Order: sequence, then structure tokens, then C-alpha cells
Amino acid sequence: MSSKHLGKAERWLFLIGLVLIGVFVGAYIHRVTQSRAALTRFKELKQERQEPQKIGRSLADRSFSYDFSLWSPQRVADYKQSLTEKVDEPLAILRIKKVNLEVPVLDGIDDLTLNRGVGYIPGMSRPGEAGNVGVAGHRDGFFRVLKDVKPADIMELETLDRVYLYQVDRIDIVDKKDASLLRQTTDSKLTLVTCYPFYFIGSAPKRYIVVASLVTSGLPAPAQTTSSARLKIASQTSNAQSQKPTKETTQ
Repeated sequence: MSSKHLGKAERWLFLIGLVLIGVFVGAYIHRVTQSRAALTRFKELKQERQEPQKIGRSLADRSFSYDFSLWSPQRVADYKQSLTEKVDEPLAILRIKKVNLEVPVLDGIDDLTLNRGVGYIPGMSRPGEAGNVGVAGHRDGFFRVLKDVKPADIMELETLDRVYLYQVDRIDIVDKKDASLLRQTTDSKLTLVTCYPFYFIGSAPKRYIVVASLVTSGLPAPAQTTSSARLKIASQTSNAQSQKPTKETTQ
């Protein structure tokens, strides 16, 4: 074979080799890319399975019925007026079975919020967080029933995916400027605040504060656990703990 033909053959072989190398490199890159994408998707699916399932659940879908027999006529009127206005989805639902209270916990303590439900006190822990969760309500509306709550009573705070059970430790009556019980705490508490006296005419000079401690770290949402079952668990947990002194004080 002449050197001319040999040179052509070498060039063709060289080009074919480059093409084959290109095909191999392209296939390798594609395989690596697909493998990484599959691994990323696997991790995402694993994380989704580990996270609480919130899809399709909303506290805003709940319906509530209230006993207005203890409410003042003006507060009843204010509540009915609030139904004509839009409020944000509840942060949680407060439930005190002993006094037949079930009410949405809304974000903030403005007039519309406290006429429609009870309100999360800004600056305190939010429902579902560790620390001191603060909730305020009107003494002539939703929180008038607090007059019948006693130490050792159980309260529930339901968030989107968990239910937290608290046991009342103490009830304090303080000056309206005293915010000491609203400070952050290292242990998990639920603090309910309303004005006092309950039937005072005019601007009430005192604050009625119910302080409760967490007795569970969060139970499954109601679709999986009934209220009576949660209360049974709370009772068992409470009895298993060392007895704490409970008190009602006036300052």
C-alpha cells in the first residue's frame, strides 16, 4: 500500500477514534447526570415521608359553635359583626373540655382578632414552639369561662399536625401593667390572659392569668387520636410525674 493511501487510512482511523471517544464521553456524562438526578429525587422523597403530612389539612376548615350565655350582649354583637370580615387561617385551636371551650387561636390581639376568636400574643412563643406560648381573649367573651378553670385542669392546643396537652399549674391575678408572667421560659408553658374582674364595668384594672405546663411533647392530630384518648394519656402522664404544687394567687 502506498504511503498516500496509508496516510488516508490513518486519518480515517483517527477520526473514527475521536467519534467513538465522543460517544463514550457523552454516554458517561448522561449516565452520571441521570444517576445524580435519581439520587436527588430519592432524597427528596425520603424527606417528604419523614416530614409530617400537612397536605390537605387546614384548621380554617373547622366549624365551631359557641355558648353565648355567659357573654355580654355587646361582645355577642361584635362577634357576629366579625363574621362579615376576613381573618387569616388559625395558628391553632385551643380546647378546654372542662368548660366546653373550643376556639381558634388567631395571629395577633387586634379588635377583629379578639372578636372572632382568641389571639396569639406577639413576642411570645408561637403555638407548637418551645417556650412560653401566650394567648389572650376577652373576659366578656371567649375567656369568661376561665373563671371556672382550676389548677390541675387539662388544656389542649392543636396545631396543623400535632396536639399539645398542658396542665394548669397556677392562676394569678395581677395589675394590668405587670407582664412578668409573659416572659419567655426555658420550659414549655401555655399562658392564657384576660382582663379581671370578669364582670367589671369599664376598663378592668387587673389581669387574670392561667399558667399551664406541657405534659406531652405533641400527640398526633385528631384524625389519628380522639380527644378522650388524648385526655387519658395526659392523665397517665400527669400521674406519673412528681406532684407539683398548684396554686391560685392574687397580687
